[in-house]
Amino acid sequence: MNIFADFNARIIKAVEALDLKDKEGAGPDLSRIAVEPPRDASHGDLATNAAMVLAKPTGQNPRALAERIVEVLRADTDVASAEVAGPGFVNLRLTEAFWQAHLVGLLSEGTNYGRSQIGRGRKVNVEYVSANPTGPMHVGHCRGAVVGDALANIMAFAGYDVTKEYYINDAGAQIDVLARSVMLRYREALGEKVGEIPPGLYPGDYLVPVGQALAKEFGRDLNQKPEEEALAIVKDRTIDAMMAMIREDLAALNVRHEVFFSERSLHSENAKAIRSAINDLTLKGHVYKGKLPPPKGEKSDDWEDREQTLFRSTEVGDDMDRPLIKSDGAYTYFAADVAYMKDKYARGFEQVIFILGADHGGYVKRMEALGKAIAGDKLEVTILLCNLVKLFRDGEPVRMSKRAGEFVTLRDVVDEVGRDPIRFMMLYRKNSEPLDFDFAKVTEQSKDNPVFYVQYASARCHSVFRQAREQLGTSDFDRTKLAAAVSNLKDEGEIGLIRKLAEYPRLIEQSALVLEPHRLAFYMYDLASTFHSHWNRGTDNPDLRFVKVNDPQLTYARLGLVQAVSDILMSGLTLIGADAPTEMR
Repeated sequence: MNIFADFNARIIKAVEALDLKDKEGAGPDLSRIAVEPPRDASHGDLATNAAMVLAKPTGQNPRALAERIVEVLRADTDVASAEVAGPGFVNLRLTEAFWQAHLVGLLSEGTNYGRSQIGRGRKVNVEYVSANPTGPMHVGHCRGAVVGDALANIMAFAGYDVTKEYYINDAGAQIDVLARSVMLRYREALGEKVGEIPPGLYPGDYLVPVGQALAKEFGRDLNQKPEEEALAIVKDRTIDAMMAMIREDLAALNVRHEVFFSERSLHSENAKAIRSAINDLTLKGHVYKGKLPPPKGEKSDDWEDREQTLFRSTEVGDDMDRPLIKSDGAYTYFAADVAYMKDKYARGFEQVIFILGADHGGYVKRMEALGKAIAGDKLEVTILLCNLVKLFRDGEPVRMSKRAGEFVTLRDVVDEVGRDPIRFMMLYRKNSEPLDFDFAKVTEQSKDNPVFYVQYASARCHSVFRQAREQLGTSDFDRTKLAAAVSNLKDEGEIGLIRKLAEYPRLIEQSALVLEPHRLAFYMYDLASTFHSHWNRGTDNPDLRFVKVNDPQLTYARLGLVQAVSDILMSGLTLIGADAPTEMR
């Protein structure tokens, strides 16, 4: 049902009929032929670059070759007109009957319209959020959560075998700080005066219930144990409590991961997984003993002015080699990344995608290099960086949360504006661009609020059917009956809506291939705008209204069009992670 893929195949067949040859006498490469919507809708329904990409290899004039291609395409019964434009582009306009037939197919597929097999079952791991389990989710995690979740949804819809994963950073110094912070809250729960939380510890009130739970479970026993033993117990209980809170926060945003991978598991059994991963890299010649030059600017935590065990990452695309084992024998943080990447590859993933904050730009080359060192060209590694989100209320910056102590929590935002505005608006800018999120604007009921505008289109679709039931005295709007009447659709606005719906399968495939979920949000707004514009035409001209009591067949045809719009709105909003409402209140 992807008309662009369909006509790409038809154009390739038309070119093959011309029996073109390259300079060596072989058939030219046809893989660069593309079919797209023209930039200017007045130029037609489809545009192809076939003549432009084939002219030079076959030694032909682009316009002359385009004329030959056009001559063949004009014989296609679905093509109303074929014209050469500019230096050799070909513009096609399709017949009214073609669009009517396409709507019949769309109605038969319903919300499965646009589902693709372009992914061919390729195993993909999308890791996103992966916040340190040291407190509640803050708004900085929100954008990555939505981008990762929507991207995973779109890729699954496009035929990829997708796993949504969260990497729990439950090892390292920040967990030691967390445990000591909770020990203070534990003592406080026992009635001790702890005063102000010392600098360097986590001050948020969210740790108070954790301390209280420990006091209830252990009484004063933890105070009687050696510090190391007590802190080990506190770590386990606290991480469990923090992850329960994080899962709850994510669920409020409609984000649910299938795998929660613990970093501590890589350090278990005397760091067996890390040692094994480094040994594998060593056998492949990617590990050596050496010294690193001091980094430019601020020194990194891993830099030492002495010999270390290093990953020769510059030979696989990185801009500097990376420490694996420090001079004192301790593993670096990156060593755990090595083991984690190896684990993902061992689980059979062919593509791994990391959704990270913009401050992780330094991870891009090292992680890509790591994937190449571990698996060669059998593992594709992609890092998507999410830029900052700035919060405003009526143009004024939003203050920090008192409960968290230092930041605005994700739950604060969900509780105030709701899940759907967040999900949609976090995708209404490309992830690499900064985003301003205004609490007032995302809740106002106007065309200037994209999420309202799209959801209002969904509600309007359902209102049309309610009106039809009332005026026609029936609720029998079976899809087969609606499809049987679509040949009555003649108005340019109606055909234009079908054209817009027909872009959906290509949009899904392109979003999945280039890893850009924001394209879906943009498309949904454009579809809603097209639908609202046609609705408004009916307000001005009664002959264009969806329900015509004196013409049941035309009414059924138009209801078929409305049903198709409703299906795509539901499909797209579901992939975004938002609801498609049946009415707005």
